This record gives sequence, structure tokens and C-alpha cells, in this order.
Amino acid sequence: MKYIKSIKILCVGCLSALLCTSCDLDLTPIDYYGSGNFWNTEAQVESYMTGIHVDLRNNQWNMQYLMGEARGGTSKVGTSSLNTSINYDQIKVQRFDSNNTGFSSWAGFYGNIFDCNLLIQEVEKNEALRSDNINYMLGQAYGIRAYYYFHLYRTFGGVPLIDRVKVLDGAVTAEELYTARSTPKQTMDFIKADLAKSLEFFGSNSTIKGDKGYWSKAATQMLAGEVYLWSAKVPLADQTPAASDLSAAEGFFKALESDTRFKLLDSFAEVFNTATKKGNQETIFAIRRVEGESTGYASEFVYADPNGNFINQVNGRDGNLIKKDTLLLKGNGWQRNEYKEGLWKAFDAQDSRRDHTFLDFYYKDGRLQGTILKKNLGFVNSAGLRIFCGDDPVYRYAEVLLYLAEIENMKGGDPAKYINLVRKRAYASNWDESVYGYKNSDFLTNELTILNERDKEFVNEGKRWFDVCRMKDAPNGKALVFNAAANYDASTSILDYATEAHKVLWPIDKATLNADPMLKQTPGYQEAGQEIAW
Repeated sequence: MKYIKSIKILCVGCLSALLCTSCDLDLTPIDYYGSGNFWNTEAQVESYMTGIHVDLRNNQWNMQYLMGEARGGTSKVGTSSLNTSINYDQIKVQRFDSNNTGFSSWAGFYGNIFDCNLLIQEVEKNEALRSDNINYMLGQAYGIRAYYYFHLYRTFGGVPLIDRVKVLDGAVTAEELYTARSTPKQTMDFIKADLAKSLEFFGSNSTIKGDKGYWSKAATQMLAGEVYLWSAKVPLADQTPAASDLSAAEGFFKALESDTRFKLLDSFAEVFNTATKKGNQETIFAIRRVEGESTGYASEFVYADPNGNFINQVNGRDGNLIKKDTLLLKGNGWQRNEYKEGLWKAFDAQDSRRDHTFLDFYYKDGRLQGTILKKNLGFVNSAGLRIFCGDDPVYRYAEVLLYLAEIENMKGGDPAKYINLVRKRAYASNWDESVYGYKNSDFLTNELTILNERDKEFVNEGKRWFDVCRMKDAPNGKALVFNAAANYDASTSILDYATEAHKVLWPIDKATLNADPMLKQTPGYQEAGQEIAW
């Protein structure tokens, strides 16, 4: 699927249109999309929705790796195994305070929320425009807005809730645009309401467009399952877990489990086969990458060629010097991020995911030196260039199964069935349930096993940080981010519960706080004289 460039109605354009309503002459060309003549056809709405998807793709690195994985205890810091400097150390080592916030301006998400708000606001008021296709796009807009807000919620807690384009309602002064942070419960309730509206507008229309590259009802169901599972397990200020949320989450995942359009592929490697498997049956929703249009970020996890301290300088598993461009990177890439050795060592040798995810290399004496990511690297094009345009999986069927395992554990049941479905595919011809199969155990053992299975299944897919913040050491216990057993290559927990519990959430940068006097700092980060958010 090809994306076209986003056609945007900017705030400036909206204000200009409002200020010029007294003009009598209509001199706008027919292809000019101003606020007065844009929202009149399905084609216009569809082009705008395409732009929303383009922006979602542009945000994927922030959402997937920086928010969803970098802090999760699987990434190295300092210097890589190939003697390159590693990026994002501040985030990876949890070095957060009011001067070091990781992100500024809410990671820029409110501009994207503005786009969803504008589409919803303009389309819902135009009854003459309504159709099944328009309702489908409203389902997309509400679902994507909920997706942005859920990332904000898991990152910052309670956030400003903006659901309208205020300038279109007549708000033109700074004071009218200021917005305080809502409480965590208010934010969670807002997200749930958006999900309900998304499902309402999708109705019975379960069409999936663009080979899984466009938001769909199935994507909303997956997000809803995540949201309700988070709500069922993670307390935050006035947001308290409820048993009904766990049942709701299970209902969403069960619907996807029984949807015959989705299944585990027979081979783990085939999920990421760029040449033949984009939009495959395991994919529920993915960020689409296309040669000449958009590439992903796997290039930050590979060796450089040449002069990358790899070719003719490290040894393979067989003890021999690696003398060629093993992964056919063709000079494209540089190791600026690397996963910890402990993650690689956690895989059994018989688990096919290990060698489809990592290329391991060694010192002369046979000790493991490090690993290179080899998962989802795209392809070598007709010009002989490595193009990193593998789709970024957002949701896939394997995650449905492991979420159901997690829910079963919370219910006091047996999660082994779901764990073993994923393991059986991973071990392929090596599978022997008597050797590699999992048997039900106590809550913590089950929870850690599910986490470790997710670690192996979803490397570089943006799950790990959110997993250790959601998953727990007991049904009413603490998050695994405070449990040393959930960390790699360390004898301590990722965060210390006594001194760093507040770091589960991120602080807000000073520029953003200073720009809006109604905003308060995230609890735990305030300086002398500052108020907290709730």
C-alpha cells in the first residue's frame, strides 16, 4: 500500500478562514482545501485520514522504542560490543528529573490528536456527508485518538484531555487554550469512551484495508483489550483496578482469538518476510514501510559496513573470523542500540526465534562478544541496496494469546495452554512438549514466564517497558519493574521501589510547564515551590 502525503488544515489556516468569513467573492480554486470547503466529500475525508496514518507512522519510533522498550531492562548503555557509542542512555538508565525529561512537548502527540479532533468535529456535524465509509473513518479517528492518549497515559499518567479544536469554537486567546491535567481516572475513562465510540462507528464493518496498514475494528478491539487489562492491573492515584475490567479485556481478546482471519503463521521468520508476507494472517495492525517512501529504524541495531569493527574483526559461532557482510547490509546501518547479552542467553538454542532475531559474534577465545539485530531488516533492492522497510508490527496474533495467558493467570487459572501455543511455533521441528512445554505454577512464576515469553517473541516491537509496568508479582502486588527477576544482566530491579517508584511515569519538561500555567508537574519530580499534578 502506498501512502500519499498528508493534506493538513493547520491552525493558522483555520484562523485565516475564520477571519475572512466576511469576504463576498469566492475566488478559491476547486482544489484548495480550506476550512470552508474541505469537509464536503468522502474523498477529502479519506485523504485527511491517510495523513493521520502518515503521522502515526512518523511517531512510531517514539511510541515503539523510546516509550515502549528502551527503559525495559533489555538494552545496553554506554558503548556497544562494536565500540560505538550507544544512544538514549539517559532514558535506558532511568535518569529522569525536572531537567532531564526524555521527551519535550508531550512527545508532540497533541498535534496528532488535533488532527483526529478536527476530523471528528467537522465530519460529525455534517450529516449530509455521513455514509458507511465515513462512519468507518470516524471509527478509525476515535481509535487512533485513543491510541495516542493511551501512550500518553502510560507515559505521564493523567494528561490534558483535549477533544475539540478550540479555535473552531471561537477560542483564540492563550488563556482560552490553557488546559490542566486531568486525573488518571478521568484520562482512563476518556480513553475507554473513545474506544466505545470507535466500535460504535465501525459497527459490523470489520473490513481491514491496505494489507493491515490502516486502522480497523480489529485494531480497536486489540487496543481495547490492552486498555482494559491495564486498567484491571495498574493502580494510579484515583484510578483503581476493577474485576469487571479484566472480564472486558478478556472479551476483546477472545473475539480476536476466534476471528478466523488471524492465526499464528507456521514459521516465526515468515511473520517478517518483507518480500511475501506483508499483511500476513498473524498481523492485526502494522505500520507500513515502503521503499522510496519510508524506512524503519532497524538500521540503529546493526553493524556498519565497512569500518564498523565487525567484518574481519569478530568471530562467528564456529570460531572462524567473519569475513563477509553476513546480513547483506550493503553499508547501510550503524550500531547505536544493542540488546543485553542476558536476553540472548535466555533463549534455548532450539528456539527458532533466537537465530531469527539475533546474529551473535564472539571473541577469539570463544566468549560471546555481542549481538546484532537481524529481525525485520527489510530487503536488498534491485539496485543492490539494503532497504529497511519491513513493516513495524503494532498488534499481532501471538500477542492475543499471551495476553489471554496473562488474564488467565490473574483469574487464578492455568495459562500454560496459551504459552505453549506460542512456544510450539517458536520451537518448530524441535518442539517436544515434555521438554519445552510449560506447566502451570504459582502466580509469580506464571507471570515471569509470560513476561519472558513476550521478551523472546517481541524483541524490537515496543512491548517490554509497558510489560514490566503492567505485570505484577501478585494479583494485588507490585509491578515487575520493581522485581529483580524481571531484569537482565543485573542483580537489582529496573527501578527501586523505595526511591524510584515515581519514575514509572515521566516528568514534563520545563518549557511545556512554563507555556501553560494550568499545568502541574508529574508527582515526584516537582522542585521547591511547585505543585504536583494530582
